[in-house]
Amino acid sequence: MTQFPEKLGTAVDEWVAAEHPQLVAVRRHLHAHPELAFAEFETTSFLEQRLRKAGLDPRRLPTGTGLVVELGSGGAGGGPIVVLRADIDALPLADLKDVPYASVREGMCHACGHDVHTTVVLGAALALATLDDLPGTVRCVFQPAEETVPGGATEVVAAGVLEGASRAFALHCDPSLPAGTVGLRTGAITAACDRMDVTLTGPGGHTARPQLTVDLVDALGRLITDLPALMSRQVDPRAGMSLVWGAVNAGVAANAIPQRGSLRGTVRVLDRDTWQDAEGLLRSLVERVAATTGADVEVDYVRGVPPVVNDPRAVALLRSAALETVGSEGLRLSPQSMGGEDFGWFADVLPIALARLGTHGGGAPLDLHRGTFDVDERAIGVGVRLLARTALHALAADAGSPPAGPVPHPGRSGTGGRR
Repeated sequence: MTQFPEKLGTAVDEWVAAEHPQLVAVRRHLHAHPELAFAEFETTSFLEQRLRKAGLDPRRLPTGTGLVVELGSGGAGGGPIVVLRADIDALPLADLKDVPYASVREGMCHACGHDVHTTVVLGAALALATLDDLPGTVRCVFQPAEETVPGGATEVVAAGVLEGASRAFALHCDPSLPAGTVGLRTGAITAACDRMDVTLTGPGGHTARPQLTVDLVDALGRLITDLPALMSRQVDPRAGMSLVWGAVNAGVAANAIPQRGSLRGTVRVLDRDTWQDAEGLLRSLVERVAATTGADVEVDYVRGVPPVVNDPRAVALLRSAALETVGSEGLRLSPQSMGGEDFGWFADVLPIALARLGTHGGGAPLDLHRGTFDVDERAIGVGVRLLARTALHALAADAGSPPAGPVPHPGRSGTGGRR
């Protein structure tokens, strides 16, 4: 097939150039109408209508929100299947921007760029749908609830959406990179993120006589400082494991030793094998430190998301597409992030790769998870071209390769929460 994938990639470029105003309009509509995890009903309907208008047949995920749609005939004809994934939920944050497309919903905002991710995958689906020569299937997944723990990706895996596919690709906005650039990295690109709550209890007492009771404030202080230090001597430094406390609470009176105190923090790690053992290690270290103080201790450990570990071959396919999209001058080595991303669950089924999409348009970078976050919308077209071309390269590379088989569902545990 001499046209594939170079000529098809050129057709994608032409489609993006012609449809850029519509892509921007889609992104602005999504930004103005954010919805939280597992409540993305209007977003799902909006995407469904767009896909059906293009002659496609999307189906809803079992969760009631989110979609999957296929382009091409690989599933029926035995050709390869590759997955493109977008996350569609927003954050419970107020939109602080003075723009025409600011959120119309109080306390909700697309402050992580999911509106861009969704527009990019929608655009890739619509662009690829105009091509007649796909020698396989591109399966586009619009996933709910990325911002929860353990994330909506677990529901995608449980529903069997990834079965039969050879690899999956996604991207994430990066405000540290200028629009028109793409960041790539082989291996771990984001970290696992777990939550740990520690509760200490004791009899309480007078601060004049700490020797007659259990000084919980002192015990909390020991945990705050000793636990990260002990952990650093139990784990290979190359695993990139960190424990950072975000909240501490104990007592109300200056002259009373409290009966109860608590700590809350996150555990992050870049190495997947180390992540598997993190809970047992942290529980044992908490108990060891607490035992020296006499306090009773309870640990609530919630496993969150695994690290995103980019497959080398999948990154190579992204790199080929990126060179055609932004050229060598637009490629960057993406640094590792200690942030969490539930796309890592997809790696339980098939090889994955996550790219960074530059969104900075000048001035001070507008950081993620803030109500002021915004993007240079020229990045949208770059993202569409990147993922559509990646899908074309992957179909070419995977022709004749056996698909990945199903694996056990990672399970859904814990409660919702931001990472």
